Amino acid sequence: MLSQKQAEEAIVTNLNETEHEVGRTRDEEREQDHSMFSLKSILWHGGSVWDAWFSCASNQVAQVLLTLPYSFSQLGMLSGILFQVFYGIIGSWTAYLISVLYVEYRTRKEKENVSFKNHVIQWFEVLDGLLGPYWKAVGLAFNCTFLLFGSVIQLIACASNIYYINDKLDKRTWTYIFGACCATTVFIPSFHNYRIWSFLGLGMTTYTAWYLAVASIVHGQVENVTHSGPAKLVLYFTGATNILYTFGGHAVTVEIMHAMWKPQKFKYIYLLATLYVYTLTIPSAVAVYWAFGDMLLDHSNAFALLPKSAFRDAAVILMLIHQFITFGFACTPLYFVWEKVIGMHDTKSICLRALARLPVVIPIWFLAIIFPFFGPINSAVGSLLVSFTVYIIPSLAHMLTYRKPSARQNAAEKPPFFMPSWTAMYVLNAFIVVWVFVVGFGLGGWASITNFIRQINSFGLFAKCYQCPRPAPHVVAAAPPHAHN
Repeated sequence: MLSQKQAEEAIVTNLNETEHEVGRTRDEEREQDHSMFSLKSILWHGGSVWDAWFSCASNQVAQVLLTLPYSFSQLGMLSGILFQVFYGIIGSWTAYLISVLYVEYRTRKEKENVSFKNHVIQWFEVLDGLLGPYWKAVGLAFNCTFLLFGSVIQLIACASNIYYINDKLDKRTWTYIFGACCATTVFIPSFHNYRIWSFLGLGMTTYTAWYLAVASIVHGQVENVTHSGPAKLVLYFTGATNILYTFGGHAVTVEIMHAMWKPQKFKYIYLLATLYVYTLTIPSAVAVYWAFGDMLLDHSNAFALLPKSAFRDAAVILMLIHQFITFGFACTPLYFVWEKVIGMHDTKSICLRALARLPVVIPIWFLAIIFPFFGPINSAVGSLLVSFTVYIIPSLAHMLTYRKPSARQNAAEKPPFFMPSWTAMYVLNAFIVVWVFVVGFGLGGWASITNFIRQINSFGLFAKCYQCPRPAPHVVAAAPPHAHN
């Protein structure tokens, strides 16, 4: 087996031999050497460490930015901050585990002279290569279902946000419109081509986050504001699982790594992205909760409580564009899976691939219309899907892959410098499995499903306008009494 350094060199060598896997032939590379700032390179061909960082940070914080104040009203200020820090750390750790397993899988396959020409490696294939077909089936089921509902959530968020600019159409109608708009992501071939979108997306969420913080402080606290959270266990664990969902955006880690020119450099990118995300999520959630308190319990979208202004409209529009980008992030791995199922994955024609991908969008569109519960659906997806997809399964997979002394001795990636031994890694992985299973899936699942059912009972499936203000009843003035002569 290869040492860690040899494994990295093997991956780089193989990438140089098959550069068109990420859309770059040798001719294109020579051309880029002479024209570093060509428009096509700047906008379309992304595979650097910075591209991966922008992709991770942009994908991690999207519409959840608007629901975190809602979670703080359920958790209380202190618990809200602590859960963000905690889940951000363990999310970064499990993203690191996924990157290690990707490098291990690719190193083993390249020793067998397996070519990845015109083929994007995905998480379920890594599990298949390292642990066998049963793990492949489990990984495929959880990953695809999570990404499916992740796309649904982005579509729901689009309709929820645009309503605060134009309420002449109900949210269901806006869902129809944005479903058609988001379907255009079928034309983006892979994560390699999200360079400019990732950069713009992170800028948009940065503006929105600081708008929420500054606008809330300028607005000040509402009259008789109360901060009673945590008040109920159901609400407490519902809020906690929404934060679990917030920092569980690394279901696309393998696809982002595969789009990199040197994927072995991914190791700590997700952690660095998380540190930046903290600067967006914590100040905005704290400020909005401070200003509006328990009013947020009935307003899962923070935009609903802030006064209408040009700054708010700008934030809404920027979030709409970013949700389109995030929809593409969540859907692209589903496009890859569908292409592989129907035998279109190695097709070079963008138009043919786009046409083949369209059936993936239809169930997403339909589910967004059935369950328009912006906020509560995040917690349900977090507890039932995210808990396994990006926390439990990667931790177990890492433990099982390196369970034998020979596997640990010949590992492509050794334990990181801050981890003293393999035993320490096993202890940490076991802790994550138990914690997320009990708190995230168990208590979080109970709380989020209970809350989700309440939303169905209150608003019904196919709700036309979820949490829209009810129109004031029209009162007909009584006719004046007839005058008597």
